[in-house]
Amino acid sequence: MKYPYFIAGLAAAMLMVSSGAATAGDAIHGQALYKTMCMSCHSIDYNGVGPAHKGVFGRKAGSVAGYSYSPAVKASAIVWSETTLEQWLTNPEKLIPGQKMGYMVPSAQDRADLIAYLQQESGRASPATAAK
Repeated sequence: MKYPYFIAGLAAAMLMVSSGAATAGDAIHGQALYKTMCMSCHSIDYNGVGPAHKGVFGRKAGSVAGYSYSPAVKASAIVWSETTLEQWLTNPEKLIPGQKMGYMVPSAQDRADLIAYLQQESGRASPATAAK
């Protein structure tokens, strides 16, 4: 075979491109998902059953003023980022054992879309936070 490395490299590049495309987030779809999947407990702007999500990126978990977090979330050292939100939405209990959110997002694309929406909304003014 004259070009085995070329073919292997091309296959690897195609795999990387296709796997990256599957996880690129769509904030518009994420907003629709947020309305149907998250808003029964959460709001971007205010605390409800769950804490407010405005300003979530870069915020320490368990730090929104006026929300009653589980001791596990308050004691965690998690700072919300694409990576930590991906882990949280995949399996909150695995990321922070003893937390109280009983919901997972099974689809990787839905998680990416929700994260893109939350990142977009984090650009708006944040609610008051406390580093407790």
